[in-house]
Amino acid sequence: MDPSYSLAVRLACEFIGTAILLILGNGTVANVHLKGSKGYGGGWSLIAMGYGFGVMIPAVMFGGISGNQINPAFTLGLAAWGLFPWSEVAPYIAAQMLGAMAGQLAIVVTHKPYYDKTTNPDDILATFSTINAAHSRSNGFLNELLGSVVLFSCALGIVHSPLTANEPGVAHVVIGFLVWGLVAGLGGPTGPALNPARDLGPRIMHALLPLRHKGPSDWRYSWVPVVAPILGGLIGVGGWKLLLG
Repeated sequence: MDPSYSLAVRLACEFIGTAILLILGNGTVANVHLKGSKGYGGGWSLIAMGYGFGVMIPAVMFGGISGNQINPAFTLGLAAWGLFPWSEVAPYIAAQMLGAMAGQLAIVVTHKPYYDKTTNPDDILATFSTINAAHSRSNGFLNELLGSVVLFSCALGIVHSPLTANEPGVAHVVIGFLVWGLVAGLGGPTGPALNPARDLGPRIMHALLPLRHKGPSDWRYSWVPVVAPILGGLIGVGGWKLLLG
């Protein structure tokens, strides 16, 4: 984060960055899950790549401006360990949530004909939010917690590594590959979300938007991809700070 930029500019970057994450990430899920799309049935490897680039592109664009946190769990973890001002936590999280909702709305508008062709409610919900494959909240929580700890600790380790000290752009590109690998490696059980805004914002949109074949928004599971990443943020950021920070 560069404090020489105004808070308004940094919030705009967080909004746009989170929207890009959703457009590229959930857009890839829509491409794979919605009938009639040219990517229909494209598989998990395509989805993992979409989320990797969904983080990489805004990271390179905004990492030197807002920090490209684009994740309330990361923002809270940084603040809890004294690495981000508490006075900016609520504005950052609001920008991230609104960006996620805007990005999801863009996907629905551009993919509406394919939503209309898709009759499986789970396929439709998957393009918005995460679903545990075993329908287990405990399994989902463990998966999201593990992924979040790895994400936040490794991201900080990459950005602050002596190998990338003079090449911050390289560090932010590598973070995209980190997310690509996490979604590929931990995507089977839950998705994963690793980000409250990425899951909760689109889930709210799923509940609000009139889609022909949508089912329930699975609010019983909705707390998992919110609470687990927040706990993972506290552990992951704290672990990095205590060991290397």
